[in-house]
Amino acid sequence: MSADSALPSSSSLERDAHEASSDHKVAPGEIAIGVVIGRAAEYFDFFVYGIASVLIFPGVFFPFADPLTGTLYAFALFALAFIARPIGSVIFMEIDRRHGRAAKLTIALFLLGGSTMAIGFLPNYHQLGALSIWILAALRFGQGLALGGAWDGLASLLALNAPEKQRGWYAMIPQLGAPVGFMLASALFAFFLGNVSNADFLDWGWRYPFFVAFAINVVALFARLRLVATEEFSRMLQMQELEPTPVLELLRTHGRFVLIGAVVPLASFALFHLVTVFPISWIHLFTGRSAGEFLLVQCSGAFLAAGTIVLSGVLADRIGRRTLVGVAAGLIGLFALASIAAPIIFGDSELGQTIYVLIGFGLLGLSYGQTSGSVTANLGTRFRYTGAALTSDLAWLIGAGFAPLMALSVSSRFGLSWVGVYLLSGAVATLCALAFNRRETARL
Repeated sequence: MSADSALPSSSSLERDAHEASSDHKVAPGEIAIGVVIGRAAEYFDFFVYGIASVLIFPGVFFPFADPLTGTLYAFALFALAFIARPIGSVIFMEIDRRHGRAAKLTIALFLLGGSTMAIGFLPNYHQLGALSIWILAALRFGQGLALGGAWDGLASLLALNAPEKQRGWYAMIPQLGAPVGFMLASALFAFFLGNVSNADFLDWGWRYPFFVAFAINVVALFARLRLVATEEFSRMLQMQELEPTPVLELLRTHGRFVLIGAVVPLASFALFHLVTVFPISWIHLFTGRSAGEFLLVQCSGAFLAAGTIVLSGVLADRIGRRTLVGVAAGLIGLFALASIAAPIIFGDSELGQTIYVLIGFGLLGLSYGQTSGSVTANLGTRFRYTGAALTSDLAWLIGAGFAPLMALSVSSRFGLSWVGVYLLSGAVATLCALAFNRRETARL
């Protein structure tokens, strides 16, 4: 296969990249590294915005509101990206069909990095008034569109090429990007909180992580293009039929599986923001604990989550992915019940706060480690590329998009026990989805 006959839908950009990479052979280890780098870059952007939604945006863009209301406004904008993600997937799948995967990925990652960096340059409310909020909303929507388009098929390729007895191990590899991204974002914000004055931090210090995000995305882009642009990678994708398919056809033929796939990981996705973004808001608004110090605690929790993600791969290959997903959902349900019965988790007890975060991150890694496989196992190879992207987008929208907003809203009004109720609903949804159709989920 020559470089000139790479893919019928390739753009000139992609053909040039194929020629430059024609002598490169793709090894499974390289795919794994490319997946982790790409996911870590995306999650770094994700968490930089999430942390700023608590520590920065209420005072910078919503100074007319009290701190709680301003944070709720910021969380409403936070949710916009999750609404935009499935829209982005549809748009960028068409770009993929017309111009090739390399062109799609380049546009998506530059949109993601550009939107994130532009937030760092955005004037505050006192300078632009309400226009600053509208621009922030547009840039957040742009981040969501880009995340929808950043799907490159690497994770699906890993799963499809995994040995039968190591499917859980290969499924967990892409998920390591989440704790890596969070550790980088939280450590960077903690550094500025601990080394610059509050006035300087609100003036210019908070902008630096957004600039760093653009640089990280450029590195991630080239790391992923190095794989996507090779002839061997194109042949592997074609052999596995990992090509974009029309969304309407996917929903017509596999709509049931898309729905099941979107509900199965809800326990994990609900917990995701209840140990990352939401706790920072509660600590910052209602306790006297240092936000910078608490971010370092969360950074330790993310390191623990990375370990339990790896553990999930080992356990899934021994007891089965479906069993592990169910066990993890049950443990999250017990964790939620404990939170309901003893809502001291975020009271004045710093020890209680730390224990909650560490246990939560540990459970998050155990459950999140297998969500990649859980949203794609029921899809045939022809629909796996588009279906995996769309199913994941819907799962994030339903399970996580509004979690910080809802958790802070109900807890500030009715008490912390209601955070446990919200988390419990996610665990119940996962267990019901697993039980609803055992035949369809048997391959998890």
